[in-house]
Amino acid sequence: MKQKVINELTTAEVKERLDVEKDQLVKMRLNHAISPLENPQLIKEQRRTIARLHTELRKRELNDNK
Repeated sequence: MKQKVINELTTAEVKERLDVEKDQLVKMRLNHAISPLENPQLIKEQRRTIARLHTELRKRELNDNK
């Protein structure tokens, strides 16, 4: 998920999406432990997406406090 798309989401949608992405990451890791994924780079991309979502939430939190 690109930053431009994340910026367009509401705060509630970002939180919801964060939960979904975390669940997908757990499933991917379990699947990879059982049988190797076709593209293990997807795990790295998933982690980066989660980090982008966390960053956006924190940025909004800091802007609301000002």
